[in-house]
Amino acid sequence: MIYRTANLADIQQMQVVRHLVKENTLSNPDLVPDKDVAFYITEKGKGWVCEVDGQLVGFSIVDLQENSVWALFVDPAFAEKGIGKELHRLMIDWYFQQTKEKIVLGTAPNTRAARFYTLQGWTPAGSYANGEVKFEMNYTDWTK
Repeated sequence: MIYRTANLADIQQMQVVRHLVKENTLSNPDLVPDKDVAFYITEKGKGWVCEVDGQLVGFSIVDLQENSVWALFVDPAFAEKGIGKELHRLMIDWYFQQTKEKIVLGTAPNTRAARFYTLQGWTPAGSYANGEVKFEMNYTDWTK
């Protein structure tokens, strides 16, 4: 497994992974166009990818301007191999090297993703209007 910073050439494969997931699926794939992914990984924040034998199998993106996790997805065929955990670690380590501001994310309730974030130290902090659980993490919680 190779972990590295995401670049514009990765976007097509990132979109493939995004559409393979079984949870937190997009009701309409056009809701997240390539130009939005490019904006997030080049201007709003940063992204990371995991490759296995030249195939992109997971990615994460953090939004430094909005202090939020924008994406963390792993191809279901590569689930339970520690890929999500490592992409998460890379993303949150980098985030807290840039700022000590609290970071937030939203995910569907009662899902593997919600359990994953709880295990990574995130704290539930209510709900968003769309029904997603709001999670937050402080710098001191991450560094414990």
